[in-house]
Amino acid sequence: MDKKLVATITVASILLLPLFSGCIQQNNISNKKPIISIRYPSNNSVVHSIVMISGLAYDPDGEEDLTAVEIKINDEEWHTADGTTQWSFEWNAYDYEDGTYTITARAWDGKEYSDTETITLIVDNPDIVESSSHKWAIFIAASNFPNDNESKLGNGGLYLAEEMAEYLIENCRYSTSNIFILFDDGWIRNNNGYGKRVKTLQERSHKYNIIYGGATKKNVIHTINYVIKESNKYRDSEIFLWIFNHGYGDKDNILTGGKILEHSIIFTWDDTLSDKELGELLGPLKSKKTCIIIDACYSGGFADKTILNLPTPLLLRSKIPQSGRIVITGASKFRKGYTSTTEGPLFSQLWFKGLKTGEADGFKPGILNIGRPTRLRIFKDGKVSVEEAFYYARYMLRTDENIKQYKSMQPQINDNYPQKGFLRSLGEMILGED
Repeated sequence: MDKKLVATITVASILLLPLFSGCIQQNNISNKKPIISIRYPSNNSVVHSIVMISGLAYDPDGEEDLTAVEIKINDEEWHTADGTTQWSFEWNAYDYEDGTYTITARAWDGKEYSDTETITLIVDNPDIVESSSHKWAIFIAASNFPNDNESKLGNGGLYLAEEMAEYLIENCRYSTSNIFILFDDGWIRNNNGYGKRVKTLQERSHKYNIIYGGATKKNVIHTINYVIKESNKYRDSEIFLWIFNHGYGDKDNILTGGKILEHSIIFTWDDTLSDKELGELLGPLKSKKTCIIIDACYSGGFADKTILNLPTPLLLRSKIPQSGRIVITGASKFRKGYTSTTEGPLFSQLWFKGLKTGEADGFKPGILNIGRPTRLRIFKDGKVSVEEAFYYARYMLRTDENIKQYKSMQPQINDNYPQKGFLRSLGEMILGED
């Protein structure tokens, strides 16, 4: 071979070697599989009702490469969990038969799945409760939207819900297995809700083993449907439903909040729920002893009330008020409500205070249901009804110097207990009393 040609090929090879070497090296960079772990519940735990499965995931190539976490129950299809590095998945176990289930988790980085992590859970849903315990309570509060600090309402709604739940357990014979608290996305956040996720609600230590979950619209509907199905089995069932969050309205419209021709709406964690939707959802409920409290701005439509105890137009009725039900709202359809980020919504605080302290005993409607006390012993029996607590709260809003600036809320009540009709609803509802 010609020496000049050989020299030319050699030089060219030397010059091209770094280029080809770089290509080969780039193609050989390996993607490292993500790593996943299940933190809660622990393996072989006995669970029931709503189960918040949570854990951690890690991608050695960088957190930004972690795309999704997926969960599978037995051999069912994979479901996408909420979050990635810190993830959770709500499993509605009350839809499943009692027995042993395999929970499998995996993480995906866009190229490769992690090795799976597997635990075994034993579902043991509550059986038929005792006759004196045909009582159910649902507390719903979606207070801290993830990306908007100005709209957050803090953890006060959760703390108030837990106080009311404790009262129902200790004073009204409610079974812990029949009490649901749905809050935010199922996580508690530090800095009173303004900070980062700390742990799921189920992981927190609790005085009572009540059922926790997230206040997503799907979970709200699922839980209400479950309680309706279970409570409809008994003629003496009692239902307590409390919902708190932002209501939807026009804050710049001082006169009506823009709600004259609109339904009242309350926000869930990821959606909204109108008074009409809730009315349709509660349609199959047979309980003749039901207390419903909706504490939100412009919420009067849930009670089919506008303001000053005036009814909403027929075409805008929610159909929530029915025979055997008391429907209460923390504000009229035309007015804003107010809340404390650490103690919860103001009206519910007052209503609950009147109930648990006994201070509301003997309170009567007064003109336009503004509430008034009475000194006549005949009206005081040592018990506080749902209605008395309402009139107490309205009276306090009007007369307490510390909160008189909030009296414009004008809470509303639609009382059809024990039966619908002016003369047929003169009885009072005492929670927990057979």
